[in-house]
Amino acid sequence: MPALVMGPMLRYVDSVSASIWVETAEPCTVTIEADGRSYRSPTFTVHGHHYAIVDLVELTQDIGSYSVRLDGEQVWPLAGRPPSRIRLLPADGARRLAFGSCRASVAHDAAHVLTHGADVLRAYGGHLATAADEEWPDLLLLIGDQVYADSPSPEMLDYIKGRRSTEPQNEIADFEEYAELYRLAWTDPEIRWLLSTVPSAMIFDDHDVRDDWNTSQPWREQMAATQWWQRRVVSALGAYWVYQHLGNLSPAERAEEPLLRELMEGGDGGAALDAFAEKADAEPTSNRWSYARDLGRARLIMVDTRCARQLTPGDRRMLDAEEWAWLEEQLAAPAERLVIGSSIPFMLPEGVHLVQNWNEALCDGRWGPLAQRWSERFRQALDLEHWAAFRRSFDDLARLLARLGKPVLILSGDVHYSYLAKASAGPIYQIVCSPIRNPLSRLLRWANVFTQFRIATLVGGLLARSAGIPRPPFRWRVTQGPWFQNALATLTFPDEVAWYESDGDSVAPIDSVRLR
Repeated sequence: MPALVMGPMLRYVDSVSASIWVETAEPCTVTIEADGRSYRSPTFTVHGHHYAIVDLVELTQDIGSYSVRLDGEQVWPLAGRPPSRIRLLPADGARRLAFGSCRASVAHDAAHVLTHGADVLRAYGGHLATAADEEWPDLLLLIGDQVYADSPSPEMLDYIKGRRSTEPQNEIADFEEYAELYRLAWTDPEIRWLLSTVPSAMIFDDHDVRDDWNTSQPWREQMAATQWWQRRVVSALGAYWVYQHLGNLSPAERAEEPLLRELMEGGDGGAALDAFAEKADAEPTSNRWSYARDLGRARLIMVDTRCARQLTPGDRRMLDAEEWAWLEEQLAAPAERLVIGSSIPFMLPEGVHLVQNWNEALCDGRWGPLAQRWSERFRQALDLEHWAAFRRSFDDLARLLARLGKPVLILSGDVHYSYLAKASAGPIYQIVCSPIRNPLSRLLRWANVFTQFRIATLVGGLLARSAGIPRPPFRWRVTQGPWFQNALATLTFPDEVAWYESDGDSVAPIDSVRLR
């Protein structure tokens, strides 16, 4: 009898449809039973793993709980767990989003709680199991570093050492290891139930692939010189397509995916997936990882700030020309407010922003070849790769957002602390929530406070002026935070943001604010 390996995961949901993703142990037909109706899909196979995404369409109302059958045998819900249910997007639009980033999937024993803190996403799932409907989010946004391929858990390291002794040691090497990495991340009972009943949307950041992924052209050249990188990046993007990207798409968008149509024809599609991923890395314009959807009066735009980069020295861009044209089109679409998901912050603490401007100029040769070489090392060592380190793209987007004249909420993670920043040019907000579970040590917390909120504020402007860098199109300031503990945030429309922490069993507010 086929078994359920992962899932079910409730992914895309709108006012008339819902999509449920699963991984199974064998090829089979997956059936979702809901509201007296059955929805079916056969699995497809890549690298010996079997997956399905089942679309429930032409829905007219919330359909309550659902069950999963594999070849007719019920495998979900699990005994003793709350039922999983499907709530459609409300007719008047989304009321609440939950979001966060950077979640290390280590054990929940005392030793790992000491090193990694409590898992706020896990505690949030436990909270929702008994919470009233009005507390539930309409969508969970996971905005980067859903898995750590370059810093696996002890359990994952044991798995790696049990199958190979080749490079890269202590890191993920291929699709098989990515499959296990995702399984460990998403099968904890509380996490599994949460993902089965709250719709989710995702975008990658560097650790889903490797630290500093696409920070610069020299970085790509360094990685290409290794014997193992090509297999790694192909496996990373192929696994991301299967485990994260497919569920971001609506049923109509997924129907237009040529790779999925090929995989559904039968046989093991591992070679086709690898060819797709290899091309996506070498030619970013061959595929779009970014996506957008309407949430009623708000429009969500999730932006790929990693794979779509243009890394040309002297003309670095966060988004290449084709991706930028797509973003302009999405920003121009009708909406009362825009919610932009960018895994890396757009508005850093202002001093740090200027330091990254300065570093980019030196990496482009502003102070000569010796400073250029050292600045590239500095860039990689200190992760100077945010929007500020792609100044042309920062300025272009800043001017565009200021001209829109409508509320813009930019949701980000990556930096391992949380804060709110407000632009001087209008209702433009940077809302950061990071990490879900991967806190900085106390020493690094104080180092970040000292450097990013004190030293950088004093010296950033001086360094930028010394390199002849103009001021940004508008100013901004951090108005809430920073907070360094593990956290998950909620955005309640139209204007309330709240951050939550956990002691392991429940969630408690850190702070909340109304956007003005």
